[in-house]
Amino acid sequence: MRALITGGAGFIGSHTADALLARGYDVRILDSLEEPVHPQHKPPQYLDSRVELIRGDVRDEDMLLASMQGCEVIYHLAAFQDYLPIFSRFFDVNVTSTARIFELIVREKLPVNKVIVASSQATLGEGLYRDEKGRDCLPDIRPTEQLEKGLWDIESPDGYVGKLSWQPTTEEFANAQNQYGLSKIAEESVALHLGKRYQIPTVAMRYSIVQGPRQSFYNAYSGACRVFCLSFHQGLEPDIFEDGEQIRDFVNIHDVVDANMLVLEDSRADYRKFHVGGDRAYTVSEFAKVVASVYEVSDYEPRPSGKYRYGDTRHIYSDVSNLKSLGWTPQRSVEQSVLAYKEWLDQADSAASILEYCNQQMQKLGVVREVQK
Repeated sequence: MRALITGGAGFIGSHTADALLARGYDVRILDSLEEPVHPQHKPPQYLDSRVELIRGDVRDEDMLLASMQGCEVIYHLAAFQDYLPIFSRFFDVNVTSTARIFELIVREKLPVNKVIVASSQATLGEGLYRDEKGRDCLPDIRPTEQLEKGLWDIESPDGYVGKLSWQPTTEEFANAQNQYGLSKIAEESVALHLGKRYQIPTVAMRYSIVQGPRQSFYNAYSGACRVFCLSFHQGLEPDIFEDGEQIRDFVNIHDVVDANMLVLEDSRADYRKFHVGGDRAYTVSEFAKVVASVYEVSDYEPRPSGKYRYGDTRHIYSDVSNLKSLGWTPQRSVEQSVLAYKEWLDQADSAASILEYCNQQMQKLGVVREVQK
């Protein structure tokens, strides 16, 4: 059996490749090796030598078809994720390439018997909330005028009563608030509908915040684990955005790979989408304390920096009940994830330049902003 992993030289893809190799698969990877994830466009050293690596873009139909030939399984993990206002590229890379995969399977009569696509928790936007009368709502993104005043909590929309409380959010909901999340809603919809229409077993995986080794040092989009570890690595205090009380959902890379293998092998997953999360809510401040503990900074107390990231959700927590019903459950703690990332970071040539680069990128894009006093 041969499996193709698009974007397979990256974080989730390379770990998935290792798991497939261990199960006896021949593994082929199609990856564009783009910066900043892959500096100087070089293949990462962590790729197993048994992997067949094809350097190419999923938007190139000839290259995509060549990589799909002879493959029974496809993990479509290649994606564009960034804060850049190149709106069309999100849909070109994330959606059109997905449609093209199914088009080629049908047109060329390829013997593909499973397609697994990477979706995202970003499809949920702010997620599900409930008012004081027990009524559910899906709120819009918080307006700039509110954030500039340092008012962080979601305000009740018209017709709702009292303070809203966040809720674990199931797969039936989608309320994306940015171009990346919108493209992922479209991608999973295209994949699941075409898969079902042409009887190609297909699964969409909505990953939460995935953590662990091999996550790019230079990807400004990736989150708290990278930023906090880089800061403590240099003896700096990390920036805590907003008030630090934002709820987040972290999942270990090896738990993600376990989920990827489960839906490959279990037909009950076919034509469904699944949340893949850590099954436990953390505030950002709580997570910062975990990172401080791993770095043995005993006197650390998180302090808000007076900054916020425009476009961030206030609270988000994925309900993973559907995936658990198939027998999966997260096995690794956030402490294990942070420790593994710390060990990975210790191998970096210059952590100082990495943090400086990422901060400059975020400032340049106008993502990190300060509260207006």
